[in-house]
Amino acid sequence: MLSSVRYAVVYFCVKQEMKAVVMFPEGGMPKYVENFPEPAIQAEDQAAITIQAVALKHLDKSRANGTHYSTEGAPSKAKVIGMDGVGLLEDGTSVYALGITGMLAQKAIVDKNRMVVLPAGIDTAIAAALPNAIAGSAMALRYRANIKAGDTVLINGATGFTGRNAIQLARYYGAKKIIATGRNEASLQHLLTLGVDEVISLQQADERIISRLIEIQQISPIDIIIDYTWGHPAELILEALKGQGHFTHRTRFVTVGSMAGDTIRLSSEILRSVDLHLTGSGMGSWTKAEMKALLTEILPEMLQLAVEGKLKVEVQTMAIDEFEKAWEMDVENGRRLVVVV
Repeated sequence: MLSSVRYAVVYFCVKQEMKAVVMFPEGGMPKYVENFPEPAIQAEDQAAITIQAVALKHLDKSRANGTHYSTEGAPSKAKVIGMDGVGLLEDGTSVYALGITGMLAQKAIVDKNRMVVLPAGIDTAIAAALPNAIAGSAMALRYRANIKAGDTVLINGATGFTGRNAIQLARYYGAKKIIATGRNEASLQHLLTLGVDEVISLQQADERIISRLIEIQQISPIDIIIDYTWGHPAELILEALKGQGHFTHRTRFVTVGSMAGDTIRLSSEILRSVDLHLTGSGMGSWTKAEMKALLTEILPEMLQLAVEGKLKVEVQTMAIDEFEKAWEMDVENGRRLVVVV
């Protein structure tokens, strides 16, 4: 009798791993690892990207720590941090993209509908640094403040990276006069080279800040306030706007950040005594049409301005394997830290 022989075929799958910066469930700070699983495409509208550079922003830090409003209720598990970055698609196209998976890694999965092809000649680090700042300035100026040629614009907390972009974009969109506030004296003086007409130090006594703002409002009424601090500086500005029972100039106040605190005390008298439109600009406040315009119109235009030297930005770079030094690093005021992968 012939014996039957059975053969078993065993398939071995090699698990692909990558370098990444990962936030683990136990908390603390994100860790650089060299053996995190590569993500895989799960749907037709997704694409794989080889990451080149990712800007490390306050938004990334608050999302990683779970303190940003967009992360409320999110499951706790090990995850790559970083929500956006620049890199190469499989066909070699250089793009900026918003990640479906975390972006501070060698590989990521992105939404094909949320990408911007980069213009020729742009520096990779600048391309990674600009988009978040553009979203934090152009969207506020165009869609919340409805900026018009000839407007007087006050940028509160203008010495940071996004504030500096807001100054340049306000001028680009036709602002007649730009006033900037901030705490760093040297940075405030530098803003004068970017198109600011007047700077106001937030290091002064409250009374002097309010007094100067009232003088400005009487001479050249403020049309738009783009606010990156909220907290006490915002309270001072709102106090300066308070009317005395007469007709007042309409002011559009748009809050974008909360570097000086997440809450303020706001008197009902202020809202009743001045023609004030108070709103915010950020994730969740934009419409689908506005988000589409950001990716298809605004970002391509601004990235091209950077190539032509018409939009000035400063970045500081660091390699991904040095990331843990970067998390608590004090970056020079007005610069953006970019992690090179």
